[in-house]
Amino acid sequence: MNVIGVGMVKFQKPGASDEYNVMAAGAIRAAMKDSGVEFRDLEQAYAGYVYGDSTCGQRAVYEVGLTGIPVFNVNNNCSTGSTALMLAKQAIEGGIAECVLAVGFEQMEKGALQAKWNDRTNPLDKHAGLMNDVQGFTSAPGAAQMFGGAGREYRWKHGTKRETFAKIAEKARKHASKNPFALFQETYSVEEILASPEVFDPLTRYQCCPPTCGAAAAILCSDEFAKKKGIGKSVYIAAQAMTTDYPSSFGEESMIKMVGYDMTKNAAAKVYEKAGLGPSDVQVVELHDCFTANELLTYEALGLCKEGEAEKFIWDEDNTYGGKFVTNPSGGLLSKGHPLGATGLAQCTELVWQLRGQGDARQVPGARVALQHNLGLGGACVVTMYRMD
Repeated sequence: MNVIGVGMVKFQKPGASDEYNVMAAGAIRAAMKDSGVEFRDLEQAYAGYVYGDSTCGQRAVYEVGLTGIPVFNVNNNCSTGSTALMLAKQAIEGGIAECVLAVGFEQMEKGALQAKWNDRTNPLDKHAGLMNDVQGFTSAPGAAQMFGGAGREYRWKHGTKRETFAKIAEKARKHASKNPFALFQETYSVEEILASPEVFDPLTRYQCCPPTCGAAAAILCSDEFAKKKGIGKSVYIAAQAMTTDYPSSFGEESMIKMVGYDMTKNAAAKVYEKAGLGPSDVQVVELHDCFTANELLTYEALGLCKEGEAEKFIWDEDNTYGGKFVTNPSGGLLSKGHPLGATGLAQCTELVWQLRGQGDARQVPGARVALQHNLGLGGACVVTMYRMD
């Protein structure tokens, strides 16, 4: 499965960005230019967003062209972008289309995420119920309580230092400082990160992803289409898997399991088996660091290090340049930003650039195999492996 074009717009704070349709059109045009195809070559479009009316996908795509193609609107919480990517891949694999667009975008509001509907069952009611049983509720934002609670559970289990979580954020800022598409360019030390206002122990403000506006897109095609169009060697998807919640998410009174640890572990195992490759074959990873606690947990769930060894992995700097893996060279959700519907496709864009050798100042030396992890509570986890032979 060939990824022949990627593109994104610079991420912005709420209130500072263009409207969603303008951002999405910018990302689509960038991906088309990158691929060399024209809009009339696209046979389907999958448009991902979380907050918006029911046909925002059509309104975004219409900015670029009106050819009557099917436009499917996708919402899978924070894993929306990679879900759109997976659907595009499946359309080609199934022989339904030869060239497909996946686009993700989000025009977010300021402040913490809020439920939009209060007259029906909340899709996170099982998550909230478990959290209430395990640790109760505070006035902190709900997502921070969930992921912070998972980080706290890990600390109690392994004796992890608070500085370890802050060191992840320090790394994210350092990487983002070299990414012109990232929201935050300033670097901060571990001490400065710990000194920022506490949100929910062990998380401080600089350890939480910000509300962000942005868009990203990818164009996928079959081998036959690539040959027909004279498209040469390209990055391809070697394996991809999605998982949803397991009984362990709610049956073990574990905040770690509730925020998606087993979803990630099982999705990664499926990808490694299908690709015939393991973590040791990977050089670069874009993973879902909505909070520093989740990045730490994800190292172990993806098999980048053994369970209980994430703290050593972090302080040995095996998660950055010169170590075993470069995680989130883009700056990740913590520093690049997290426009919910766009995140999965922004991760895809960064990894395609890395495998092509187009990472500029943040290029990972010798990158040939890349791993993507995109997680949404509610829940869905998509893990994707990319290769450039």
